[in-house]
Amino acid sequence: MGKVFMISLAIFASTGQVTPPPCCSSTSTHNFRSFLFGYDAGVMTDVIASQNFLTFFHTTSSSDIIGAINSTFNGGAVFGALQGGLTMDRFGRKLTILMGALICLVGAILQCTAQNLSMILVGRILTGWAVGLLSMAVPVYNSECADPKIRGFIVGLSQQMIGIGFIVSTWVGYGSGVASATSSIQWRLPLAFQCLPCSILALGIMFFPESPRHLMETDREDEALKVLRKLHFNGSNEEYIQREYYEIKTTIAAEKAITVPGWGIMFTVPQWRTRLMHGVAVQVFTQFTGINVIGYYQTSMYKALGIVGHRNLLVAGIYNCMGPLANLIFIIFIIDRVGRRKPLLWGTIGITIALICEAVVNSQIDTEKPQNGLSIAGVFFLFCVTVIFSLSWGPISWVYMAEVMPMQIRARGNAFATGIGNWLVSTFWAQVSPTALKSLTWKFYFLFVVWNIIVTFPIVFFFFKETKQVSLEDIDLLFGERALGTLPDDLHKAPIRGMNEINEVEPSPVATDTQVEPKAEGEAV
Repeated sequence: MGKVFMISLAIFASTGQVTPPPCCSSTSTHNFRSFLFGYDAGVMTDVIASQNFLTFFHTTSSSDIIGAINSTFNGGAVFGALQGGLTMDRFGRKLTILMGALICLVGAILQCTAQNLSMILVGRILTGWAVGLLSMAVPVYNSECADPKIRGFIVGLSQQMIGIGFIVSTWVGYGSGVASATSSIQWRLPLAFQCLPCSILALGIMFFPESPRHLMETDREDEALKVLRKLHFNGSNEEYIQREYYEIKTTIAAEKAITVPGWGIMFTVPQWRTRLMHGVAVQVFTQFTGINVIGYYQTSMYKALGIVGHRNLLVAGIYNCMGPLANLIFIIFIIDRVGRRKPLLWGTIGITIALICEAVVNSQIDTEKPQNGLSIAGVFFLFCVTVIFSLSWGPISWVYMAEVMPMQIRARGNAFATGIGNWLVSTFWAQVSPTALKSLTWKFYFLFVVWNIIVTFPIVFFFFKETKQVSLEDIDLLFGERALGTLPDDLHKAPIRGMNEINEVEPSPVATDTQVEPKAEGEAV
């Protein structure tokens, strides 16, 4: 049922029906979450190109005000992501998603009805807050629900729907842009459109199950088993379902026996600290590809290449279609075959070369008399960045971050990595990029080039782990040992028991040196 059920999730997301098909589960809602993420992040690309918007708020496309509008969105996302670390553990994944949808709805209403800059900024903070909350929930929820063999594909769908959100935002903006320069429809309609996915998400989320690992952690074991069967049962793999149930149960029990609450534990347990840094690093390095800077300010970049007017918005619309197409090919055919490290390494090299070429082309452009050949070349290399990104960092950043976090810090760890590594760094680039593009022009691209060469490539090459098709519990072993003790290395080979016997499994006793001692062979761990 697993793969059929995953496909039906995608159909649900595509058709936008509120009530899911009977076989639908977690991942369809993640599609709406990710779509909302992409739309909210991308909508300002066309809004800031609207002359009516710029006139209404007495600003220009390269002003600090525009930087503030984008950076407040990202700043709000920092706090939203950190909040998710608290609410996901306390209230579960479903209610966290509902909170995000409702907060986003309020922010969208404020933006599309804005009468002054303050309303726009508050609305952007709220939508950013919601998107930050949802962006850290997406990879956690789906990594906990997915089969290891297709986990890269399932979590990679997050990036796919982010891209589709960007596509829709661009073409809604392009269609609105044909309105008269005196009409506020140019920018109010794209901002109002945010209300639709918010409403669908808020209504649809209550039809979906909670994460089985969260259910197990909160002692709802019967519910967890039912969800595991719904997610992974194919009619003949009952033994696998029971084995998975047993592995999750014993791992969580062992960790609960000696862990402590709070955020500080992530930094005091050496293995957890290492894994947290992996999650933060993959998000920071993603931002240093320059992809969000291009996404936010590509219309300004095209203007520097001599592409203006509706042609500018048309090129932006085509750009936003390229990434999702490449991403779809990658998550279907590549990510679960070649793994995580190799695409990240080759992606870093490819993006770096494309940015160098973009800088060279921009250095030759005469803005007064732009040459058509150079303009096309400049657009081509920007397109190369989004395609290469979608074949590497785009989907893998979310997959890898979720995979490397152990269960006991998965929510808080992903919240920290997303909030600090992704959104805080993105806030910085969103604020400084308009001014930097104006003052540094083509030299601006070399900031990303130098970082990729000196920092990103060496760290990925020497320190990142390959997590392809490894269960979330066995990923512990990639980092040396079980995170909180010495659970048997062959835990996943434990004998299958009747369900009554499994339900009687007790947490392992804790040794005086905080190691979890395995019981004698034949006894429950």
